[in-house]
Order: sequence, then structure tokens, then C-alpha cells
Amino acid sequence: MTLPRIYLDHAATSWPKDPSVLDAIERFLRTCGAASGRGQYRSASEADAVVHSIRRAIASLIQAPSSQCIALFSNGTTACNAAIVGVVQNGDHVVTTAVEHNSVLRCLWHLKTMGRISLTIVDCDQSGTVDADSVINALTEKTRLVAVTSASNVTGAEQPIVEIGHKLGDHPAAFLCDAAQSFGYLPINVMQSRIDLLAAPGHKGGGGPQGTGFLYVAPSWHERIAPSVFGGTGSQSESLSMPHTMPMKLEPGNLNVPALAGWEAGLKAISKKGESSIAKHGARLAEQLHLGLRSIRGVRVFGQAGRLPIASIAVDELSPHDLAAILDAEYAIETRAGLHCAARIHEFLGSYPNGTLRISGGATTTSGEIDQAILAMQSLADM
Repeated sequence: MTLPRIYLDHAATSWPKDPSVLDAIERFLRTCGAASGRGQYRSASEADAVVHSIRRAIASLIQAPSSQCIALFSNGTTACNAAIVGVVQNGDHVVTTAVEHNSVLRCLWHLKTMGRISLTIVDCDQSGTVDADSVINALTEKTRLVAVTSASNVTGAEQPIVEIGHKLGDHPAAFLCDAAQSFGYLPINVMQSRIDLLAAPGHKGGGGPQGTGFLYVAPSWHERIAPSVFGGTGSQSESLSMPHTMPMKLEPGNLNVPALAGWEAGLKAISKKGESSIAKHGARLAEQLHLGLRSIRGVRVFGQAGRLPIASIAVDELSPHDLAAILDAEYAIETRAGLHCAARIHEFLGSYPNGTLRISGGATTTSGEIDQAILAMQSLADM
């Protein structure tokens, strides 16, 4: 008998997608298929409309002042890199944290090893949370960028983004937030949080397909951020320089319009469910997941339950990779094992070098699926 698939790796990518996402991608490819910004004919205008619509939807979701603040990318990593490389200059100092994903840390480490920047990586505590004052105390006169994730992809621990944004005050450094785990799941207000740069993929909480992402750039940084990739934009082709206006200056090459059409549908599905409803659902799942796992002898749970349904665990005398393989083979439960592209945080959690088994739910995860995961873990612990 084949067991029904239980997908619990939403921190990597959400699944299943809303049927409207699949329909929108297929419809665009079948009936339009044109490139955006590359023509004045009717189907090209339809492609332009998709791009304009997704910008507006993202801007609305994060409370951005204008859709012109939204540059589109192929994923969250390229968006993070565009923010970092576009802002820092030779000799600058950057502050980041041990909680960050490699989409931020590897880019910064590369710049450091090239001798272009100096870098301070602020520690986190044993729950995977960074202290806001520790971030602020790391600032110097040369600090050009402060990069802090909104929530850990390992534990789900939310970071004090609003507090950090306000404590930065009049310091000239740009504030970059990697919202890969929170976008679409938790409310984000870039204006109230005083975030200058916010990056996220579209395929996680955003409900879209892979191959999508965005970078929000605050109006005060529109002229100062520099492009990191160069090429055709469909406009100002007579110039050998990139356009100087947002968002075109950050968007060379053809956009993935079919995927953007699907992402637009995903964001509409989020809007129908309601941001508050999705956040409450996630918090309920998080509490259920953490309480259930902590009741099992021999299971160590890292961090604390928050608003995101993510739990990282370890089981005595069983590697995370073996545990993930057993859950998949015996229970059809799909999870992720390892360091989760965020090795530094494990040094503080006490899970380095083996990492953890990560169980992560999403907007489509049911309470029953969480129960099944807990029961499976109980059965393994009793063996």
C-alpha cells in the first residue's frame, strides 16, 4: 500500500501550488508568450501588464510606497546579491549575523576575501535569535550595510527587524532584510520597519513557482544603488550604460513572464485567504509541532515555537540524513536534513557539524499532517 505523500519542506519551497498558479502559467504560454518591454504589439502589452501587476501586488503586500520600488529577479539569492553588490563600495564595513542564509553570507564573504570590505558577523543566542543592540553596537563610521534576515530558515526564529530598523536611526548605512521565510506568511511593512532593501523569493510563502523573486529598494536608494548585471532592458538601447531609473537599472535581460503570471495568481490566492488568516494558521501549526516534538523522549528540539511552523530537531544516535531517509521511505513524510545553507547558526544551536532534521509547514499544511509527523517521530523514538 502506497502511503499519501506528506510534504513538510515548505521552508525550501511551498507545495502544492494553488491550481490558479498552474492555470496562469499555462494560459500565458498558450495564449501570449511574448516578452515584456520588447514591443508595442498587443501580446507584448499583455506581457507588460503581467509585470506591472506583479510589481503592484508585491508593493501592496509589503506596504511599499510605489511599485517602482520593486525589481524582479529569478530568485531570492540573486535579489540579495543585487542588493549587496549594488550598495557596498570598496573600503566599506558591513554588519550581518550568524543567522543568515548563504545567499547573504557567501556574497559578503566573497567581498571580504577579495579585500573589498570589512565584515562583522554578530552572534546569535542558543535559540537562534540575534540581539538588536548587538547589531547596533557593531556599527562603525564606515558601515555601509546592515544585513539581517527576518526569520531563520533553520529554526523559524523571528529576528528583531523593526527594533533594528528604528535603532539604526540616522546612521547612513542601508538596512537589508532577507525575507525568504516571512514573505507571504507574516505581515511586512517596509516603511514602518525602516527597511531600505528587502529581498525574497516568490516560490515560498509567496505561493508562486520557482524562478521568481524580488528586491524592494527604498526611494532614498534609487539613485545610489548600482546595477550588478548588465545587458538589454528594451529601452534606452542607444546608450552603452544601464538605465539610471528603478527598476529597469536592476533588470537586464528578459524577465520570466510565464512564472510571473503564475506568481501573480499565487499572490491573489494569498489575498483571498487573508494575510492575518495565514499568519494565525502558521502560528497554530508551530505550537502544535513544537509541543508534539518536545513530548517525545530522545528528540531534541532547537529554538522555540514562534509564528512560523518550522522545527529543527535531532534524535539520539541517528543522523539527520538517516532520519530524513527513514521518514520518507517508511512514512512518505518529506523533510530536509543538514545545515540548510546556514552553517553559522548551528555553531550556536549546538547542532554543528551534522545539522538538523527540519520539519517545515506552510499555508497548505494541515493539522493532521503535523500529527502524522509527530506520530512518526514517536514511533522512531520508541524503536
